[in-house]
Amino acid sequence: MMAAARPPDSLIDRLPQVRGTYEAMVDLGKLTWFRVGGPAEILFAPADVQDLAAFLKARPSDVPVTVIGLGSNLLIRDGGVPGVVIKLGKAFSSIEPDGHGLRCGAAAVDATVALAARDQAIAGLEFLTGIPGTIGGALRMNAGAYGREMQNICASATAIDDRGEIRKLAAVDLGFSYRHCSVPESWVFIGAELRGAKGDPDAIMARIREIRAEREASQPVQVRTGGSTFANPAEAKAWELIDRAGCRGLTRGGAMVSDKHCNFLINTGAATASEIEDLGEEVRRRVKMTSGILLSWEIRRIGLRRDDPRALVAVGTS
Repeated sequence: MMAAARPPDSLIDRLPQVRGTYEAMVDLGKLTWFRVGGPAEILFAPADVQDLAAFLKARPSDVPVTVIGLGSNLLIRDGGVPGVVIKLGKAFSSIEPDGHGLRCGAAAVDATVALAARDQAIAGLEFLTGIPGTIGGALRMNAGAYGREMQNICASATAIDDRGEIRKLAAVDLGFSYRHCSVPESWVFIGAELRGAKGDPDAIMARIREIRAEREASQPVQVRTGGSTFANPAEAKAWELIDRAGCRGLTRGGAMVSDKHCNFLINTGAATASEIEDLGEEVRRRVKMTSGILLSWEIRRIGLRRDDPRALVAVGTS
């Protein structure tokens, strides 16, 4: 059982009233694909856009806020996440046709959006079936796969800023670059308008199946992983650099560099978040030593390590 290092009730008492739900000390590990990590001090599930906006406007300015999505490209550190963690639910997962495009909530699952585009005979969004996450996360990191990125299909997006104001952002306002957008981290994406071209549903579905097959054949999709660990540096592929550094199959406790695709770290069953992160840092060290290139993390890492004095989980608990 996890033991709280301090009672969380006082934080709930300081938060504004909402129509959604607050939960204290929620195990976030169960919400991520790695299945590791500590608790959220408070987990907030807003009822709708207005509820989220009201919360962001009224929250105490000293309370940190973190947004999580499907948990597919996320590592929660063992000491947990202080403050309020926001997880968008069904009210933010709508997908609606809009001409040669779709209006999608930030919680809409990428693969589901790809199928919705198929249903509307909209081509160009097939690559989303190869991205395990939600539209909000895909916007935040300009996610891409199989030769396409969000910047190729995003016409506009909507976010709520840290003062609770709803902001409509044109594509140029998003500042997309490789695995990055320039929208402030404190803003919460709530939706996007995606654009494609008129296509044939059968051809679209054929491409979706092709991407699924390629992904199944080349990536460890049936194990506990967080997707691609490191971004590709300029003029190189991360997995090749990792392989050349002799890291394929490297382990640290219950964490392992995948034998199938060595830009994936996996939890073999009993890993801690620290073991996964430390293994990643060892991979970065070896790649730097052998190639001179320092890899950048693509997996988002949040929260505190267990030995941090601010940790929500006491040292020695599990």
